[in-house]
Amino acid sequence: MPFCATALRRAALALVLALAAAPALACGPASDCAVGDRIYRIRLPEGAAAGTPIGAVVFAHGYRGTAAGVMGNARLGRAISDLGLALIAPQAAEHDWSIANAPSHSTSPAVDEPAYFAAVVADAVERFGIDPDRVFMAGFSAGGMVTWTLACFSGDLFAGFVPISGTFWAPVPESCPSAPVNLVHIHGTDDPVVPMAGRAIAETRQGDLADAFALFLAAGDFTEDGSETAGDLDCTRWINPAGRLMELCLHPGGHRYEADEVTHALEVLDAARER
Repeated sequence: MPFCATALRRAALALVLALAAAPALACGPASDCAVGDRIYRIRLPEGAAAGTPIGAVVFAHGYRGTAAGVMGNARLGRAISDLGLALIAPQAAEHDWSIANAPSHSTSPAVDEPAYFAAVVADAVERFGIDPDRVFMAGFSAGGMVTWTLACFSGDLFAGFVPISGTFWAPVPESCPSAPVNLVHIHGTDDPVVPMAGRAIAETRQGDLADAFALFLAAGDFTEDGSETAGDLDCTRWINPAGRLMELCLHPGGHRYEADEVTHALEVLDAARER
């Protein structure tokens, strides 16, 4: 049969069109996973057995950060993988997470962050077999602020929360329907960007970390349960009658975090989850 270039071109075109019409299932640390009109990225732990449910950490980037930037943090990636957890990096719709009382230039009332994070978790559970009962929420700076917001309004979605160097924008909510939750907060005592007492930015002000803790501790009837050190972290712990845990871990530094500090918090929360 003679070679037919026209037929070959038609077949190739049909294949390209079919692939373009198929759902984009392949995504990971270097490519986007689509959820509606937004995306996230994910890295599964090394050596994860196929078909075995694994836990995950959703780690929110800071102001003007990206999901790709979180995935590019090699130390964080290794630390999370060593815990046998997947690393999920969500992406803000604009320059910053859309949360209450934040500067108007960085938020949009049309962005529903709790719904977006719920969609990310649901998609990761469906697409990658993530264990929905072992998903933790963490974030740095503005990512810490959205972490506190989710702890307040979406507590049932996550097994625990690790906000780092960020809390609510002032004023702190009058109440949090999700409280109490398991939460470990990490902060530098010399942080000039997001001081623990907050600072004014334009017409807004960062919230006071003490007010956020007071709100959650009162909601859960927590009592102080001692202290511990972990590397540079000096941690104070509270427990409530239902076994919920809150911990404030301070380091003598500025606006930064270390991977081993995140793993300490996750190990504390994982232990609390299993109680």
